[in-house]
Amino acid sequence: MSAIKVFILSDSIGETAHNVALAAAAQFSDYDIRYQRFPFVRTDSLLQTVLTQALKEHAAIFHTFVDRRLSQIVNQFCVAHELPYYDVITPALDTFSQITHVQPSNHPGTVHALNTNYFDRINAIEFAVTYDDGKNPSGFLEADVVLLGVSRTSKTPLSLYLANRNLKVANLPLVPQAQIPDEIWKVDPKKIFGLTNDPEKLNDIRRQRMVQYGLNPDTMYSNTDKIKAELEYADKIFKKIGCLVINVANKSIEETATLITESLNTDESDNH
Repeated sequence: MSAIKVFILSDSIGETAHNVALAAAAQFSDYDIRYQRFPFVRTDSLLQTVLTQALKEHAAIFHTFVDRRLSQIVNQFCVAHELPYYDVITPALDTFSQITHVQPSNHPGTVHALNTNYFDRINAIEFAVTYDDGKNPSGFLEADVVLLGVSRTSKTPLSLYLANRNLKVANLPLVPQAQIPDEIWKVDPKKIFGLTNDPEKLNDIRRQRMVQYGLNPDTMYSNTDKIKAELEYADKIFKKIGCLVINVANKSIEETATLITESLNTDESDNH
C-alpha cells in the first residue's frame, strides 16, 4: 500500500494542526503516513499553489487558518475535488464566539507570540539542560521539579517535556554506592518525584541502548540481578525522602508528566 500523504496548512506555524493529525494517526499505526507542512500561508496565490499540489498528490489536508476567508477557500476546494480534509480551528473559534458573543481577532500566530510565557519556557529548557544528570547540585534548590531514578527511566526526556510547560526541572541518576548530594535533602519532598520501572522492561531498554551504540548488550549494565539491586536502592531513597513514586514501565512521557503536574497543582491548592 502506498503512503498516505497529509498536508498541514496554516497561516501560522501549523503546529496545532500537525499535533492533531499525529494524535489521530497514532490509532492507525499499520499505515505509512507522511506529513508535509506549509506554514505561514497568508496569500491566495500561495494557498492555490499548495492546494493544486495537494490535488496532484491526492493528499489529505489538516489546516488551521484563523483567517476565516482562507479557511473557507480550503474547505470549498476540498469538497469540490473530493479531497479529505479537517478544519481544526474553525469549530473552536465558533464555540468561543458563541460563549463570548464576540468575533475572533483573526490574528495568525497569536498563541506563539514572543511574550513573557515564551521566554519563561526558553529559560526552563535552558535550566533543564544545565541541570541534567545531576551536573550541578545547586540546581535542585532552584528547581520546580526534581526527578530521581536509575539509568533509563526517562529522566532527561521528561525534564525537557516539563520544561516546555514552563517548569524548571533538575534530575539526578541514582547509582548504588554513589553519594546523594546534600541539596536533595533540603528540597521540599512534594517537588521530588521518583521514577522507577519493571526490571524486565528496564533490561530490554538497556540492551537496546547498548545495541544502538554497537556494543555487547550482555553486560552488567543490563544484568537483571544488578537492575533489581539498583531499583531496590532507589526505592529506599524514595521512601527516605517521602516523595511520590511513578512507575514509567507502561506510561508515555505525556502520561508521566500529567501525573507530576497534577500532583503539583494539588499540593498548591492544599497550601491555599
